[in-house]
Amino acid sequence: MDPIKTEVVVLGAGPGGYAAAFYAAAHGKKVILIEQDKKLGGVCLNRGCIPSKALLHVSKLVNETRDSSRWGITFGPPQIDVDKLRTWKDSIITKLNVGVASLAKARGVQVLHGRGYFDDSQTLRVETDAGQQFVQFEKAIIAVGSKPAMHRDFDLGNPRVMTSTEALNLEDIPENLLVIGGGYIGMELGTVYASLGSKVVLVEAMDSILAGADPDLVRPVAKYAEKAFRETRLKAKVLKMATSGKQIKVVIEHNGQKLEELYDRVLVSIGRSPNSSDIGLENTKVLRDDRGFLKVDANQQTGDANIYAIGDVAGGIMLAHKASKEARIAVESLLGGEAVPEKIIIPAVVFTDPEVAWVGLTETEAKAKNITVKVAKFPWGASGRALTLDRTDGLTKLIIDPVTERILGVGMVGHGAGELVGEAVVAVEMGACVKDLASVVHAHPTLSETIMEAAETFYGHSSHMFSRSQAAE
Repeated sequence: MDPIKTEVVVLGAGPGGYAAAFYAAAHGKKVILIEQDKKLGGVCLNRGCIPSKALLHVSKLVNETRDSSRWGITFGPPQIDVDKLRTWKDSIITKLNVGVASLAKARGVQVLHGRGYFDDSQTLRVETDAGQQFVQFEKAIIAVGSKPAMHRDFDLGNPRVMTSTEALNLEDIPENLLVIGGGYIGMELGTVYASLGSKVVLVEAMDSILAGADPDLVRPVAKYAEKAFRETRLKAKVLKMATSGKQIKVVIEHNGQKLEELYDRVLVSIGRSPNSSDIGLENTKVLRDDRGFLKVDANQQTGDANIYAIGDVAGGIMLAHKASKEARIAVESLLGGEAVPEKIIIPAVVFTDPEVAWVGLTETEAKAKNITVKVAKFPWGASGRALTLDRTDGLTKLIIDPVTERILGVGMVGHGAGELVGEAVVAVEMGACVKDLASVVHAHPTLSETIMEAAETFYGHSSHMFSRSQAAE
């Protein structure tokens, strides 16, 4: 086949890749989008964010029906049809797949399905079902994402040892499930399987789950895990795993003891690694760090002037919305734009029960960096809306510069915290001060009021909580 010539080629069609392709096309560029998978959307849409949130919605519903007896409404035990649940989850993915493909067509983005490999700094070789296709480009954006990390000692070649990919396939509901890793993936999927009926044991090597979040935000999630999981073991380590008939035999070190236990399935959620191997980077000037992430500058440009990298493969926080933001930065740069500020405000959300969300400076970071801050908190036990939802296990807090009263960060835990954090992102991004949040009228009764009330506690005049003014101190 004759080579295809294009102005921009994007390798990888996840939330970073297709965003980059669409944005470049919207600015008049001829764009080719290359995706190895038969479906567009990447890990987030097909094997991550979207399917996990669908299952977490089901988990929330199951938990609410179990808790509703204290409101005077009693349901029978849930009857779970795993096949029907899986079909519903997959239907959501299919609708979004079709949507992304339709948008690509509407925007004039040519899609090639196949494995891309750089022959040089301006040529990609694509292995398609129809054979090799060469693409000659002016600029390339690498958006190939990441994959679940699997420790070699855990890789038994047994389907009962799962990563998040297999766990989201929902083949069955194991009676006994071991989750290795107490990060957001382990906690979210542990929550799903526990609500569906699995007896979950979670093992975390650190002294806390959800490393990176402030301890007061983690506390309600840990309390939920104590109730929902069979056991949560902190400062614990999996020493060995082996196949034992239809189960997995696991040796765990915890509290100075070695425990030998059998599990029906094991979920390994110990992080993710970049998909930076075997794509021909050695034929370019692209550089990788010692962990395999591609080195980029403030414009997402690699060591090769023709090639950019965004999303998980470029390191940093591995979040879909971070990849989408970097897509715009890269495209604006290749269009001739100037470098962006290095500090980009990226919110984080953990969709556990309750949800945890934060943006900007955390209280833990402030202490570690010796940054003087004031913290204003509003407990959801004082929120009328939280009481009507029977979800008073929440907290909203503001991290404040004591001199300028500027909002440096916001953290929250509680029902729907992931939806509430949007206002906090705007406040931090726009350099809002405490008075700005305290002065803006919030609808009543809503959970969003807790942001306003937290600001008001700083001045000592929250309507629903007594506090002394920190502003006057």
